[in-house]
Amino acid sequence: METKDKVKIEVPIYSQLHANGNAPEYLFWVGSAGAFDDRYTKVTRDFVKILHHLGISYGVLGVEESDSGDAARRAGNEMLFQMQAMMNIEVMNAYEVKKIITCDPHDFNTLKNEYPDYDGKYEVWHHSQFLEMMLEEGKLKLSKKALAGKKITFHDPCYLGRGNKEYEAPRKVLDSLAENRVEMKRSKSFALCCGAGGAQMFKEAEKGNKEVNMERMEDVTETKCDIVVTGCPFCMTMLTDGIKFSEQEETMKNMDLAELVALELGL
Repeated sequence: METKDKVKIEVPIYSQLHANGNAPEYLFWVGSAGAFDDRYTKVTRDFVKILHHLGISYGVLGVEESDSGDAARRAGNEMLFQMQAMMNIEVMNAYEVKKIITCDPHDFNTLKNEYPDYDGKYEVWHHSQFLEMMLEEGKLKLSKKALAGKKITFHDPCYLGRGNKEYEAPRKVLDSLAENRVEMKRSKSFALCCGAGGAQMFKEAEKGNKEVNMERMEDVTETKCDIVVTGCPFCMTMLTDGIKFSEQEETMKNMDLAELVALELGL
């Protein structure tokens, strides 16, 4: 992988480091969207650049990482979920993984709250929480140059917000990046889902008079923001589609928190 200045970054493989007796402090759980979705792979690359910029000891499972099983469980396929969970846990426990960072709130919720039932007990951070921790420790230093003159708003992912009561971490990071952050009329515990949660992402829409993501886009549009910030691959897909459908591509962008931090750091 290359940085903005064409400097190659070698992403460390957890198994290789462990075999050499240099097990890293963190496992970066890439997730299915982070590995395969064309748009969200950019978020993965930017977050990796941030980890290298901060000098974080981390590794990825690479080909040994399988889907967390979140969507399978939400869709009702409990057997598939348990198979996925136990397979992943067997791999992670073999490498004595203790701490995990992920950019996907769905995987964050599953790894943190559901894997312990199958002997998968880890400290798990969503990347917004990790970035806030780096800010608090003084390791991540941000100014407000890259977003000068930009108005931003944050869309709360369901599995980060209502699911795990995390509302402040992404906002603290954003307040270190931008002077002008506004809240939507429905935010935090009252935020409206983007429409993708509960495996809805993978099924046809049910009968109704409006798509959920278009309802949410009305909240976004009302803020007159330049950038709607997300911290979830599903939310990014739904809101990006909403921006296109409402023909606001020229005036509004949808970006992940990690992309904004990487932009500010010039990575």
